[in-house]
Amino acid sequence: MIAVIALLISISLPMGTPEAETSFFDFTITNIRGQEVSMEEFKGKVIMVVNTASLCGFTKQYIDLQELYDMYREQGFVILGFPSNDFGNQEPGTDDEILEFCETNFNISFPMFSKVEVTGEQQHPLFVFLTATENRDFTGGINWNFEKFLLDGEGRLQHRFRTRESPLSEPVRDAVARLLQE
Repeated sequence: MIAVIALLISISLPMGTPEAETSFFDFTITNIRGQEVSMEEFKGKVIMVVNTASLCGFTKQYIDLQELYDMYREQGFVILGFPSNDFGNQEPGTDDEILEFCETNFNISFPMFSKVEVTGEQQHPLFVFLTATENRDFTGGINWNFEKFLLDGEGRLQHRFRTRESPLSEPVRDAVARLLQE
C-alpha cells in the first residue's frame, strides 16, 4: 500500500521539481550570460560541478580549476562553475560582475552559470539532486565554497571533493583521468 501511495505521489509531481529530476541531464540552467543551457549539452563528457565565490580564501582555486580544464578539455572534460553567496557573503556581485572578475583575474574559459543558492530552503534543484545522490565518497550538504562534484559521461555522480581538496591534487586528477578512460 505504501509503495502504491509513493508511486501516485511521484506521478503527480510536476517536471522541474527536485523530486522529479532523475538525471543530471534533466536540468536546464541559466548561464552567467542569461542564456538557458540544457545539461544534455554535456552528455558524453566528464563533468565537474563546482560552487564558486569571488571573495573566498579559496578563490585562488580558480587558477587550478582553469589549469585542470586546460589539461583535459580536449579529451572530453568540462568544468561548470556555479557562483553562490551562501557562505559568508563571499559572492555578493551580480552575474556581470562575477563574469568580469573571473575573466579578468583568472582567464576563466570554462562555462559559468548564474549565481545560485547551493544550501538552505532556496537550494537550487541541481544542488538538491547532487547533494542527495549516492557516490563513492559522501552525500549530504555542501560545507563551503569550491566543493567539487565529478560526474561521468552518463551524468552519474562518481566522486565528491571538499573545498580543501585542490583541483590539481592527485586524487582529483586521477579520478578525472580514470573517468575519461571509461
